[in-house]
Amino acid sequence: MPPQPPGQPVPRTTSLHVGPAVGAPGDAAALVAAASASSAEAAPAPAMQASMAQIDRAAAAASDAVAAIAPPPGFEENAYAVSQGKRWYRWFNCNGCHANGGGDSGPPLIDDQWRYGGSAAQIVATLRQGRPNGMPSFEGRLSDQQFWQLAAYVRSMSGQLRTDVAPGRNEGLSGPLPEQRRDDETPRPEAPPRAR
Repeated sequence: MPPQPPGQPVPRTTSLHVGPAVGAPGDAAALVAAASASSAEAAPAPAMQASMAQIDRAAAAASDAVAAIAPPPGFEENAYAVSQGKRWYRWFNCNGCHANGGGDSGPPLIDDQWRYGGSAAQIVATLRQGRPNGMPSFEGRLSDQQFWQLAAYVRSMSGQLRTDVAPGRNEGLSGPLPEQRRDDETPRPEAPPRAR
């Protein structure tokens, strides 16, 4: 692809065959590999072009297929599950990229804009397989129950859970209110630079 002149948008296409098998478990890795392939490769035929929107839709379909393990019943109404999810969120330093849900180098988690889907199953799929450009895979590092706890906590930050699901521990006395008890917040358009 020739370099773009300054001020011109960069076309967002990549060579990827989107066929009938897209959405089956294991396709997400193929999608990521194809999407990050070097643009120096030979240009494919027009029928072999896929837009980034098609890749995102295929990745979301693959996410649904990968998250086939059923969640524990009532896990999102369980205060213990939400507070345990908060522990895993801090333990694995999700704050480092998502900055308490407001976004930093990773996307914000306190709004309703979810690139790979905001259902619990889609969040678990994202945690299991990771995402391009920085989201690592946590497969093998968390149990199935811990994945669902973390998904419940992430959903609570964006107000997708009932507000009466309080944490199992009394965190209100030791600092700010838990995320699910706070008023809605809007993500900052740009995070301030971090001191190093």
